[in-house]
Amino acid sequence: MIGYDEDRVDALFHALADRTRRDIMRRVLAGEHSVSELAVKYEMSFAAVQKHVAVLEKSGLLTKRRSGREQLASGDVAAVRSVASMLSELEQVWRGRIARIDELISSEQTKED
Repeated sequence: MIGYDEDRVDALFHALADRTRRDIMRRVLAGEHSVSELAVKYEMSFAAVQKHVAVLEKSGLLTKRRSGREQLASGDVAAVRSVASMLSELEQVWRGRIARIDELISSEQTKED
């Protein structure tokens, strides 16, 4: 992919590779949630949810801010859009390759006729 920091791309896709982290992203993109609120939603320890949130934060998909004793998490829409842009770019590469295969098949069929 052109123009992307490969380490950042790896971090983004690693963060999104986990089902729980994707679900956390859905929640925090809909609105700000405390990490405590998020932890109640999953059948895992608070520490495990904190780790998932940390992975998302490290990738840049989520930001946290402190409000008193609570840590509030919000999704970063721009970061999600960058993932969508990368996927769109990969789709265009794939479509180009499929089109090229179609061209080669058509030219081979024309030669046979």
